[in-house]
Amino acid sequence: MSDDQHLDDHALAARLAETAGARLVELRRRLAAEGADQHTIKDEGDRVAHDWLMAELRAERPGDRILSEESRDDDGHDTGPPDAARVWIIDPLDGTREYGEGREDWAVHVALVHDRRPVAGAVALPALPTVLHTGEPVSVPAPPGRLRVIVSRSRPPAEALAIAEGLGAELVEMGSAGAKTMAVVRGEADVYAHSGGQYEWDSAAPVAVATAAGLHCSRLDGSPLVYDRDDPYLPDLLVCRPEHAPQVLRLLG
Repeated sequence: MSDDQHLDDHALAARLAETAGARLVELRRRLAAEGADQHTIKDEGDRVAHDWLMAELRAERPGDRILSEESRDDDGHDTGPPDAARVWIIDPLDGTREYGEGREDWAVHVALVHDRRPVAGAVALPALPTVLHTGEPVSVPAPPGRLRVIVSRSRPPAEALAIAEGLGAELVEMGSAGAKTMAVVRGEADVYAHSGGQYEWDSAAPVAVATAAGLHCSRLDGSPLVYDRDDPYLPDLLVCRPEHAPQVLRLLG
C-alpha cells in the first residue's frame, strides 16, 4: 500500500462517515415531520445509510471487501473479492435506539482493516455535528475533576462498575459504542469498558480513531483487538487514557 493510498483511505473514511451522517440527520428530520414512529425511523436509517455506504465503497474501492452490520450473511462473511487483503468494516448506524428517540449519542462508523488491524477510520457524530478520523488524530484533552467511566444507558457491565469503584470514578451513561469511545477521545470520559457482546463493526472505526489519538485499546484482558476474522463476534472492549490502563487492567484481572 503506497503512502498516497494510505492518506486517501483516511480521507475517504472521513468523507463517507460525514456524508452518511448528514443524510441520516436529514432523513430523521423528514420522517419525524411526517409523523413516523421510532421503529420506522430506525429501520429507514439503517437501510438508507447502509445502501449509500455500500454503493460508495464499491465505486471507490472495488478491489476491497466490505463487512457491514446490515449486509453480512448468516455465516458472518463479508462481500467483495474473497481474496482481497483489505476489508472495510462499517456500521452505517451505530445506536439505532438513540437515533429513533431523537437523541444525539449515535454514530456512523467507517474503518479499513489490513493485516487484522484498523489502519484508517472515521466516526461521525452527526447530531453534534462532528467527525473524528485517523487522517487528523485528535489531541486528547485532559478532563477536569473526578474520573469518569462511561457505560451503557440500560446495562452497565459489572466490569465497568468495578473499575469505577476501584478508581473512585463516577459513572456516565451514553448510547452507542461509537459515541462512548469518542467521549474518551474528546476528553469527556476517562474509561470505556464493555462486556456482554459486540461485533467487529461496533468497535473497528472507534478503535482506529482512539488508537490514532494515543489511547489504550484492547480486550478486557489486555489482549489485542483482532479484526477480519471468520467470526465477527468481538464481545468486549476497553478504551481508556493510557495512564489509567495499568490500574484498570489490574482491577479487571
